[in-house]
Amino acid sequence: MTLRPVELSLPQTGTLQITWNDGSVRHYSFQELREHCPCASCREIRRNPPESSLLPILSEGETTPLKIDSMDPVGNYAYSIGFSDGHDTGIYQITLLLELGRPVS
Repeated sequence: MTLRPVELSLPQTGTLQITWNDGSVRHYSFQELREHCPCASCREIRRNPPESSLLPILSEGETTPLKIDSMDPVGNYAYSIGFSDGHDTGIYQITLLLELGRPVS
């Protein structure tokens, strides 16, 4: 059986819940999803973090609690997630979503 999401919900602040077609349920923190963004820009930053002793300047979106503003299917293999910090270029393949999060028992 190929695993597919059958329900997406926001059961508590800062958490996405995905129910899969095998009946399993996983919780994902918004921060975890944002930190594992698979887009090219985020992968490059993780590979080569900026070297600076200065404090970074944060945008207004980066100073407020992170939220998911949108989550749209991409074909039948992924989801595009838009975050409240303005980042929306990550395409989260189902295989990545199955690796992240924690199972709910």
